[in-house]
Parts: sequence; structure tokens; C-alpha cells
Amino acid sequence: MEASENKEQQYIKAIQLINTPDGRCTFEVGKLPVQAHIAATYFFGKTEVSNEHKPHPAPRAQFVVTLKGKLRFTVSSGDTFILEPGIILLAEDTQGPGHSWELLEGETWERLYIPFTPGTTHGFMSDKDSTASNK
Repeated sequence: MEASENKEQQYIKAIQLINTPDGRCTFEVGKLPVQAHIAATYFFGKTEVSNEHKPHPAPRAQFVVTLKGKLRFTVSSGDTFILEPGIILLAEDTQGPGHSWELLEGETWERLYIPFTPGTTHGFMSDKDSTASNK
């Protein structure tokens, strides 16, 4: 048996920001497969923190990869989650009031944005879906 046949699929923790049917923002905790190939034509980095505390929708469907920083994100319902290195954010809440965030540690949030075309198959699997069934 080859070594590759013996390996289980590995995942990276991820959180997906999505719009609800009424246009508000919510999130799902889940994971992304590490071997997924997702088409992207560019990426860019940012360290600016001027949008802190101001609710806003994502300007485009994109992955947000945190390199440095720990943040609390808040969605329309008031629910929150923590984002830090090792967790990929899929920002797909491109309509409505969106989300807000605040730095919890330090004064810098270093991150990469990797835009993708809406509807792109990126392999995100919600934890609640994977516990409800084995799809």
C-alpha cells in the first residue's frame, strides 16, 4: 500500500461569514481541506486597523489569512467569534450591515486577503454539517 493511500484528509480550522436570507450577517465554524486547489488571481496584505468597531460588509468574497493578531468579530445578531493565526476567515457577507471587529491583543492585525469568485467551490465544511451527517 502506498503512503498516500494511508493518509487521512487533513483540515485547517475556518470560519465563514455569510449573509442570512434577510440580508444580515452570521457565521459558521468549520474547516477547509488542506489539499484544496482554489483559483485565485491575486492577493494583497494589510496592516491597517481603521475599520475597527465599524460594521461593514465584506467588499468581495475573499479568504482572510491572519498572520499576526487576535480579534473578536461581531455579526448582526451580536454573536461573536475569535479570529487568530491558524484560523482562515471566508468573508462572504457582501451585503447588508456586515460585521465588525476589534483587536484583543496588540496594536497590529497583519493579514492577507485572497479574493475568489462568488460561488467558487472552496471546500468549506461547517462543523454542524459534519456532525449531523457524513457527507
